[in-house]
Amino acid sequence: MQSPLPVRDGVNATRLRLPDEGPWTTAMDYMMHRWGHIDPQGIEDRFDAGEIVGEGGIPLDRATRLEDHTFIWYYRTLPPETRIPVDISILHQDEHLLVVDKPHFLPTTPGGTYIQESALVRLRNQLDLPDLIPMHRLDRMTAGVLLLSTNPDTRGKYQVLFEKRQVQKEYECVSAAEPAAGYAAVDFPVVVRNRMTKSRSYLLAEVIDGEPNAETRIERLETFDGGASSRAGLTNAASRLARYRLEPHSGKTHQLRVHMASLGLGIVNDAFYPDLLDKAPDDYTKPLQLLARGIRFVDPISKHPVEYRSRLELSEAAQTPH
Repeated sequence: MQSPLPVRDGVNATRLRLPDEGPWTTAMDYMMHRWGHIDPQGIEDRFDAGEIVGEGGIPLDRATRLEDHTFIWYYRTLPPETRIPVDISILHQDEHLLVVDKPHFLPTTPGGTYIQESALVRLRNQLDLPDLIPMHRLDRMTAGVLLLSTNPDTRGKYQVLFEKRQVQKEYECVSAAEPAAGYAAVDFPVVVRNRMTKSRSYLLAEVIDGEPNAETRIERLETFDGGASSRAGLTNAASRLARYRLEPHSGKTHQLRVHMASLGLGIVNDAFYPDLLDKAPDDYTKPLQLLARGIRFVDPISKHPVEYRSRLELSEAAQTPH
């Protein structure tokens, strides 16, 4: 459902569904129930100023009855954010697509404590493209190639490519050259298949029994000696390091990180897999060693094959010649 309010400061208006019934007489009563403990005066002021709207952009007031609207929209008050000290590089831009190198630590879209400090909001504001929408997502801790649609009229053509899995993605990571103790030796290249789901207890993915729904091809590209800083992030401190090419054939949450960890090759600086570490402030000197290296597909507008490649390098691999 399209918002009747335009993007403001790079951020979409928030949509709230009103309940069909309950002890609330007006829409404002319900908002007070939800958010009144935080800023009751601010809610009243917004209704008085007509800043909360319903379907068709109709302004609501204090007396608007609950049953008059199913959805309402409003702009959240955004808390101040500390700038994440990373920059986005533009790889390609045309009338349909924007392709960028998303850095580590920057989320793709707004969420939680990251609103202005997300790739989408930064780019909307920087390039004055309020209609910008990502075609896929990269984890906050993953860097690399990210595609965004600049044109609502052609957006659907690119969305179909992703829905039909007609987009080929290539990643790189750095991990130990050999599996950790207790894991079997791996004969590369190898294809990992299993069934993954989101954990109920935390924002993690886990492997469960059942028909496989996640598949990744993994190839070892090179091995090299790593420094002490990199070895601190490994499960096997005695191992040499290696650079791997990862080709996912599905797109489950944290799939690549889980699949590498399942081989005893947890990615350097991964705070989630194979072991969940205590939450700590971001250490910008130790990014997760996972990079979306490239993406290719047949462009639905030009009908020509295209490929976009990241110009970034993984810090642990960049120390050695490729």
